[in-house]
Amino acid sequence: MTRLPPALVLGAALSGVFLIAALVSLVWVPHGVTGVSIATRLQPPSATHWLGTDQLGRDLLSMLMVGAQTSIAVALLAVGIGISLGVPLGLAAAANRGGWLDEIIMRGNDLIFAFPSLVIAILITARYGPSASNAILAIGIFNIPVFARVARGAALPLWTLDYILAARTAGKGRFRISAEHILPNIANLLIVQATIQFSLGILAEAALSYVGLGAQPPVPSWGRMLAEAQTMIYTHPMLAVLPGFAIVLTVLGLNLMGDGLRDVLDPRLRRGRA
Repeated sequence: MTRLPPALVLGAALSGVFLIAALVSLVWVPHGVTGVSIATRLQPPSATHWLGTDQLGRDLLSMLMVGAQTSIAVALLAVGIGISLGVPLGLAAAANRGGWLDEIIMRGNDLIFAFPSLVIAILITARYGPSASNAILAIGIFNIPVFARVARGAALPLWTLDYILAARTAGKGRFRISAEHILPNIANLLIVQATIQFSLGILAEAALSYVGLGAQPPVPSWGRMLAEAQTMIYTHPMLAVLPGFAIVLTVLGLNLMGDGLRDVLDPRLRRGRA
């Protein structure tokens, strides 16, 4: 029986806690997150409010649970955009190495890389207004060249292998070879990259919400919780510590899981451990 890497187990456990919290928040939270109760503001942890309340009297545990839902949904959809558009572009560029299509795709990637996701979000929100959907679009656009480059870089060496030459001799076109032979052989690398981009997506969502470009009130967000707590960091530090730890632990868990998946899926690393 193959022993799983400790990084994978620990990363999956940390990520699983916040994933479960996000899923549970879809159907149940201890208290509502949209109401304001000045009478219960800034209460310490108690049997009623396990982690206390914020400056508006909202339950912090409930805010963290729904905030996990927001962060995971934004990051997941943004990674989905990056994979669905970036991987086909990368495969097409590799199949046409040195051609005009390869050149157009890679120069387009360079153009997008020149604008960080925060700048892209500012451009989008300046036209359409701040929202979670626009944050998804901004992060997703930035993910496209990432997956395109990973897919292209992993696919290029495969086009010189004998079984690819045999498939071309058999009359298979570039699209069919990419779908049937190239993509399955680079899927492990794409899975690892998706895990890494997922963690970066959560960081990006928190950053966008922190500056007011992400999810808008009354939808809770870890980044906006940090922004709202910064004026009370000395008097009520837990308002900032809790969402900050949530972000750190989730990103740490996803990065550990990515490292563990790389160890499991990379055959060269498996041979090295044998």
